[in-house]
Amino acid sequence: TMGMISLPTMLRRGYDPALAAGTICATGTLGQIIPPSIALVLLGDVMSNAYQKAQLEMGIFSPKTVSVGDLFVGALIPGLLLVVAYIVYVSMVAWLQPHKAPAVSKDELLAGSTESVAVLLIKGLVPPLALILAVLGSILSGIATPTEAAGVGAFGAAILALASGKLNIATLKEVVYATTRVTSMVFLILIGASLFSLVFRGFGGEELIQNFFNQLPGGVFSAMLIVMLVMFLLGFILDFIEITFVVVPIVAPVLLAMGLDPVWLGIMMAINLQTSFLTPPFGFALFYLRGVAPPELKTQSIYKGVLPFILIQLAMLALLAVYPDLATWLPSVIYGD
Repeated sequence: TMGMISLPTMLRRGYDPALAAGTICATGTLGQIIPPSIALVLLGDVMSNAYQKAQLEMGIFSPKTVSVGDLFVGALIPGLLLVVAYIVYVSMVAWLQPHKAPAVSKDELLAGSTESVAVLLIKGLVPPLALILAVLGSILSGIATPTEAAGVGAFGAAILALASGKLNIATLKEVVYATTRVTSMVFLILIGASLFSLVFRGFGGEELIQNFFNQLPGGVFSAMLIVMLVMFLLGFILDFIEITFVVVPIVAPVLLAMGLDPVWLGIMMAINLQTSFLTPPFGFALFYLRGVAPPELKTQSIYKGVLPFILIQLAMLALLAVYPDLATWLPSVIYGD
């Protein structure tokens, strides 16, 4: 949507093509780390199973587990820090190189409208923000599970569409078709990943990985570093769903058995997976933008534009590695763990 609406306008205004493309691609990936996020929902289910398996292997018979809600809360601070980092980067570019992001005059901004900028922003932002808060709030407060909260979100989206006059049979058919297609894709990948994991464990692959990690000179630090590096490199050729269902179930139980916090590990993996949307040649965000971008926007400009944002994501990953409390503090405060 941003690519179809904002990108042509930004290019007409004289924005640097790389900056415009990179900003749109990167901000689109924020939905993968800021709750409610489908990536966190899928990762939460996998991490829950991995944590229970690790507990059993350590001889700990406890009902405690890690939930999607834990990851939602844990992702809030890192996600907002990424937003701030993106804003700082774009603001610095606009300040130091104003020719790359020319300002829009207030008169031009309000052209064709009798309402102020504040009123236009409120009308455009409040309804979707209210929907997000309803979905996220129902999960964090314990009122609803993620599945039930999805129903809340679907109902709220239908109400917003009805209020805006966009709810009709054609739109409903398109939404149902898109939902069915994505859900079917996820289930097929899940079936294949489950079979792969079963065969992998049956032939002793998990024990092999565990022995390899235990023999590393740096212990759990080296094991975590290798896993993060492998996941980052896989992001160049695989999407986050495949990595979540194939790689995470294999390495997560081993890492958790080494004493890592499940929420911190989950958020580290989520931020790492976020880079897969921007890393060429198969980054989803790059493909989506290339499909809707004007012909004059070169693919090289898109790749060049996302590079600073990939570095920002990696810097956030390093910051979270040094300060795990960024992910674990808020869940401990809310849930009292």
